[in-house]
Amino acid sequence: MPSIDAAKKIADAFEVSMNYLVSEGINASFDKKNIKRLQDIKKLDSDVKDKLYFVIDNIIQNTKAKKALAS
Repeated sequence: MPSIDAAKKIADAFEVSMNYLVSEGINASFDKKNIKRLQDIKKLDSDVKDKLYFVIDNIIQNTKAKKALAS
């Protein structure tokens, strides 16, 4: 069980509330490597984060569209 400070940092990294972490939880498959990546992303300049999120969002959208078309 993480400390309160660690849980707060996780919540901040995911931009969710502490309540979300406690009640709904984060997918347990996030390992230290993924959490570290998220922490590193949080430190980027906002314009770089926006570009990164744009790419990620497009990849997710394309993947969902491909799955929907395959069904």
